Amino acid sequence: MTDVLVTGGTGFVGARLVERLVESGRAVRVLDSNFRGTTARLAAVRDRVELMEGDVRDAAAVRRATEGITTVFHLAWINGTSYFYSEPRLVLEVGVKGTLNVLDAAADLGVKEMIFASSSEVYQTPPVIPTPETVPLVVPDPSNPRYSYGGGKLLGELLMNFYASDKMRRVTFRPHNVYGPAMGWEHVIPQLLEKLWAASDGLRRREATITLQGSGAETRAFCYVDDAVEGILACAASGRDGEVYHVGVEDEIAIAPLATLLGDALGLAVHVRPSPPAAGATARRCPDTAKLRALGWAPRTSLRDGIARTVAWYRAQLPERTR
Repeated sequence: MTDVLVTGGTGFVGARLVERLVESGRAVRVLDSNFRGTTARLAAVRDRVELMEGDVRDAAAVRRATEGITTVFHLAWINGTSYFYSEPRLVLEVGVKGTLNVLDAAADLGVKEMIFASSSEVYQTPPVIPTPETVPLVVPDPSNPRYSYGGGKLLGELLMNFYASDKMRRVTFRPHNVYGPAMGWEHVIPQLLEKLWAASDGLRRREATITLQGSGAETRAFCYVDDAVEGILACAASGRDGEVYHVGVEDEIAIAPLATLLGDALGLAVHVRPSPPAAGATARRCPDTAKLRALGWAPRTSLRDGIARTVAWYRAQLPERTR
C-alpha cells in the first residue's frame, strides 16, 4: 500500500530520493508536473512507483495525490537561478500556493509527517561561515527577482511552523549546492561546462578561456546528490519535530578553481576572466552540518570523484545540445 508521497519526484534531487525510498522498501507515489523534471530519471524504479502527473498549484490534484499517505516529502518548486530572474511570479506561485495546497491536504487527510525542502537561499549572504541553522533569515531586496526563490522558501519555513497541522511531525532541511549527473542546465557546474565546451570548440582545442559571472573568488560547498539524499533520509528518520537541518558539505571551493577542476576532467587547460556578478549574488556560502552529522550522517563522495561522474554525463550530452 502506497504510504509515501514525493512532490517534485521527477526532479534532480527528487528522483534520486524516490529511488532510495523504493530501495529501502517504501511504497512511493510521485506528484510532478514535469516542468523541469522527467520520468526518465525514474527508469530504474518505474515499475515500482505510482506516478501522478499534476501541478502542486492545483489543490484537487494535490489532494488526490495525498490520499492514503502517511509521509510527505515536499520538494516541488522551480529551481535554477535563471528562473529566479526570468520567472519570479511563477517561482513564487508554484512555491507558495503549492506549499499551502500540500499542507492543507496533509492536514485534512491525516498525514503523519511532513519533510520540507527549504534552501540555503533563505539566509542569502551568511553572517558566519560555516553557517549554522540559527542565522537570521533575510530577503535583502524585495524588488530583486532573485529573491522570489529564497523569499518563497523563507515563507515555506514559516508555514511549516505556524500553518502546518501540529498533529504531524514536521522536519525541514536546507540543501546546499547539490550537484551530479542530469541536474539540469540552469546551475553553475553545467553552465561552466557549456562555456568550456564552446570555448574549446567542442574539445577540439586543448585549452579554453571563459568569462565567469563575478570575480571567480566566490565560494560554494558542493554536495554530491547521493550524499545529499542520504542526508535527507537521515533528517526524515531521526530529525526532531520542528527542527531545521543543513544538508551539504563543509568543503569550500572558489568558482575559478572549480572551473579548473572541470577543465581537468575534460582534458583542458582553463583560463578565466572576471565580469560583474549578478545582482544579489552571494560571495561565500558553506553550511555548518554539525546537526546533521549528529544524526549519524557523513558524506562519502569527494568533490573530484563527484565532478568526474558529473562531467562524464554532461560530456555525453553536450554535442547534441550544442548542435
